[in-house]
Amino acid sequence: MRLDLVDVFANGPQSGNPLAVVRGEVALSDAQMATLARWLGYSETTFLLPPTDPAADYRVRIFGPAGELPFAGHPTLGSAFSWLAAGGEPRHPGMVMQECGIGLVEVRRDVGQLAFRAPPLTRSGPLSPADRAEAIRVAGVREAAVSDAVHAANGPDWQLLRIASLDVLLAAEPVSRARPGTMLGLVAPHPAGSRTAFELRAFAADAAGRVIEDPVTGSLNAAAAQYLLASGQVRGSYLAAQGQKVGADGRVQVHVDAGGAVWIGGVVRAVAMGARLTPLA
Repeated sequence: MRLDLVDVFANGPQSGNPLAVVRGEVALSDAQMATLARWLGYSETTFLLPPTDPAADYRVRIFGPAGELPFAGHPTLGSAFSWLAAGGEPRHPGMVMQECGIGLVEVRRDVGQLAFRAPPLTRSGPLSPADRAEAIRVAGVREAAVSDAVHAANGPDWQLLRIASLDVLLAAEPVSRARPGTMLGLVAPHPAGSRTAFELRAFAADAAGRVIEDPVTGSLNAAAAQYLLASGQVRGSYLAAQGQKVGADGRVQVHVDAGGAVWIGGVVRAVAMGARLTPLA
């Protein structure tokens, strides 16, 4: 087995979200994958496997702090980068087809970056009053600062709070513990005229209920973009930022194509490639 470390949604050296990608010929059990992911300690670790769908180039399994995820954004781009760097040849030039828990996800190669086609939301619409109150409590913001509170699930079961003020978003202090599996995102606009249109923050509770802030989150940016477009907050492509509260400086390019599909793109950079993993017990 080989281990690759890559930086996804980078905006400079080691500025994005780190990802560990495991590839090779050794079959690992679910427990071994989960154990290795926990030991590595990243927000996600992925495992590249042969595809089971004939339309796919490879299959990926994604493990985070609370267990396996059916889909995640920065692992999608990082896994595609690792697969290509290891000599993977896509069936269709310029486009990689990934198989994961939600099915097939298209990843295209743009100039200097990779981008995935945002999967459709599996749940949307307003949070219930009880869910809204709990999300606001977990986020550590005031009710008056929240312009909207919605479901934005696309594999991960995101709840999304739209915050009116960038200052309030950056000042938010989430609680230290929440229900295991909680996935909460915040989005707020940057001032008019800024190169970056929106700032995001993402909080997830691990299997023990510890709330962890993710540096840069592709699935949340995808869900937020679909919500912002559907609600008329934006009309086309834009640049988003995430991670400054945890020492990152990620950039996410949101592109809306002529057919209305949302693409989430960013720069992926190699940090260490091809480290040999000894057999796992």
